[in-house]
Amino acid sequence: MSQIRLYIDEDSGNLSLVEALRNSAVDVMTTPDANKLSSSDEEQLIWATEEGRVIYTSNMGDFCRLHRTFAERKRTHSGIIVATRQSYSIGAQWRGILNLMAAKSAEEMINQLEFMGGYIRAE
Repeated sequence: MSQIRLYIDEDSGNLSLVEALRNSAVDVMTTPDANKLSSSDEEQLIWATEEGRVIYTSNMGDFCRLHRTFAERKRTHSGIIVATRQSYSIGAQWRGILNLMAAKSAEEMINQLEFMGGYIRAE
């Protein structure tokens, strides 16, 4: 089972979060890293899938729709993690992502839509 590799989209690309994840040995790329700024959400998801990366976003509406559309068309994606509240602190998001990564492998994330709230625990 492989560890999840992340792709953080423009909506969620807080540099402090990215740095915290990298300091925790998480393989993470951002839209600027991938030279994908201003690409459509669908293009982002396709690219992440081609690279074997799970996309992390706070754009719930568009990515829930894309997840449904991919399922209806029997298209595969590497997984989507949605932070439903942009008000989550950097620490809460960091802990939530690490909790999710401890619970699921990259293979288990294929075609899955996960909500960060289920992995953020009160400390």
